[in-house]
Amino acid sequence: MNENDVRALLQEVCDPEIPILTIEDIGILRDVQYSDNSFHIVITPTYSGCPAMYHIKDRIRETLKGANINNFEIITKLSPAWTTDWMSDEAKLKLKNSGIAPPSKQNDDSFDLTNLFKKSKEIDCPYCNSNNTKLLNEFGSTACKSLHYCNNCSQAFEHFKCH
Repeated sequence: MNENDVRALLQEVCDPEIPILTIEDIGILRDVQYSDNSFHIVITPTYSGCPAMYHIKDRIRETLKGANINNFEIITKLSPAWTTDWMSDEAKLKLKNSGIAPPSKQNDDSFDLTNLFKKSKEIDCPYCNSNNTKLLNEFGSTACKSLHYCNNCSQAFEHFKCH
């Protein structure tokens, strides 16, 4: 069993809050290394206090032990901070196809204080692609999503927030 084999196993571990995405899709799985007779699994949470990380670590343990791999360590790395730019294009398409508006690419000035009070970016509806949408609630079913409404097709939908 090598690093690529372990990575392939872990590509099957889904995010518990958005099970259509794997931890590889979403960019949580940062690295798999082998040294000192042990696999080092590096993960980065989408938020520093993300409650799903406990479940993700459990699923990683179950997956590896199920493949008779017992020599591993799970390392949570907070720096650099996770960004939606780490999500694969495939992940963003999976979100859209399931009715969740995917995040767009971050701009270098996205955290500029001069943009703090400007109108938020219009979010395209994942059902009809219209940008005639409005924010209903900054918080959706999870901290990483917001709730929106499409004025064209009358659908409520969640948006995976950019950060």
